[in-house]
Amino acid sequence: ERGHGPYQPHEPGYGLYQPGHSPYDDQIPDPKSRTLAIENAKAYLLKSSTTSGLNLYDHLANMLTKILDEQPTNAVDIIENISKDVKWAHFQKKMDTLRDEHEILTTFEAAEKRKALFLKENGEGDEELEEEIGETPLPNVMETAFYFEQAGIGLSKDESYHIFLALKKLISVQPIQTCRFWGKILGLEMNYIIAEVQYHEGEEEEETEEEAVTEEGAKWVGEVEDEEEEKEKEDESPKSTYKPPPVIPKEENGTGANKYVYFVCNEPGKPWVKLPPVTPAQIVCARKIKKFFTGRLDAPVVSFPPFPGNEANYLRAQIARISAGTQISPIGFYQFAEEEDEDEEVEGGRDTYEENPDFQPLSVAEMVDSLSAWVHNVQSILKQGRCVWLNPLQKTEEEEENEEEEKAEEPDELPQELQQEIGPPLLTPLSEDEGIQNIPAWTAQPSTNLIPQYAVAVLQSNRWPGAYAFASGKKFDNIYFGWGHKYSPENHAPTLPPPVQAEYPSGPEITETRDPTVEEELAFKAAREEALATAEEEEDEEGAEEDEEEDD
Repeated sequence: ERGHGPYQPHEPGYGLYQPGHSPYDDQIPDPKSRTLAIENAKAYLLKSSTTSGLNLYDHLANMLTKILDEQPTNAVDIIENISKDVKWAHFQKKMDTLRDEHEILTTFEAAEKRKALFLKENGEGDEELEEEIGETPLPNVMETAFYFEQAGIGLSKDESYHIFLALKKLISVQPIQTCRFWGKILGLEMNYIIAEVQYHEGEEEEETEEEAVTEEGAKWVGEVEDEEEEKEKEDESPKSTYKPPPVIPKEENGTGANKYVYFVCNEPGKPWVKLPPVTPAQIVCARKIKKFFTGRLDAPVVSFPPFPGNEANYLRAQIARISAGTQISPIGFYQFAEEEDEDEEVEGGRDTYEENPDFQPLSVAEMVDSLSAWVHNVQSILKQGRCVWLNPLQKTEEEEENEEEEKAEEPDELPQELQQEIGPPLLTPLSEDEGIQNIPAWTAQPSTNLIPQYAVAVLQSNRWPGAYAFASGKKFDNIYFGWGHKYSPENHAPTLPPPVQAEYPSGPEITETRDPTVEEELAFKAAREEALATAEEEEDEEGAEEDEEEDD
């Protein structure tokens, strides 16, 4: 065993037995040299760092002060951490009397926006539970998300649940009879979460009356302005005889392309905004353009041909087009009413149906193997922009009486007859859909091939990428996640502007005469002077003859 021999250089006690430091040394060191050594050591410790500007003396003093104040257990084991804390506190920004501005995380902002979704309103409790037990227009978004998740389609569970709560908030505010999560359209700045609803009977009629009143008021104001303009321009240039084509009116609320009402919001928790009804002109123009959504409903739509409206109208037109082409259901789930089969026949075909109580669902294999097992449950939109064709030349009785007077003045103008458009009837099988060149209109597949007895039939639209449908037993649903654009095998080519109008045909009646030469001008002046001179002579002679007659 090693004794208490001399310490090695790496040991803490090294130097105690050096001359002048040994406790057994009788020689006392010089106090001046000891003081000088202490001052040199302190000066070395007070030497500032060229990197941080600190010195070791103050740092050790602050560390010891912190250790003595806090007295942590096993201080020797955390001495490195204490050193880091002391340095960090030294470089921390001192705000004096000003308050620190804490950084707001994006997750905190999102939680604040969705905080209202988790709060119950006053009075909610047992009554709400009783209502939930009965029939409610609130759709089971989480159940639908579960089925779509089997095929790898849908949103995260958190976002689906937030949408679930947002739809519940919408139903508590609006008098809604049916509600469905339509889907999500992506935008460059923000996205659109879309809810498809139907009002209770009588609620929508009030809104239509208000719209009609505003339209009549606008027409009356327009007529007054036209009369004033006509009075001002009576003595001005002649008016143009061009008559623009008649405006095709929109379909009434609750019918055709305006059968459903749509509410949108950018994120769950933000207020829902109701989209305006769609017009045929907006649908026709939306087919000719291709624009990305920004996420702002009031954003202008800059395109050619010019779109009649802003982004809210363009979004509503695209929703109508997507719904008409991708809303499907298993065959036999819906049926036409028996009363309408014999008695009632609508011009554009039947537009209503009802659920079949005797529906027997097909197997997943049958739903996947044949597209005839699926049918369209939304009316198709004609080229006119309506689901039911309307003759724009057909006038009302008052308009016919007014036109009879105009025809008496202009009997040569005869209206051209228009050919009625007829689209595919409601509940048409998907097997009759036209493909896109060599691509079928739909792709059907099971959710899994490993466990076919628990698989779900999933359909994907190739014409509208992002549109999906599932069927499992008696349950089915449709959803859309995409940019709101229709697939085209070729690049989008904007509509070219119309050709430049031709110049007016030149003729002798409008041809400008050439300028006369100097000789012609002098000859003209001479002839004019001679004519004036002869005229004066004739007048003088006539005056002399009259004077002679008076004298006689």
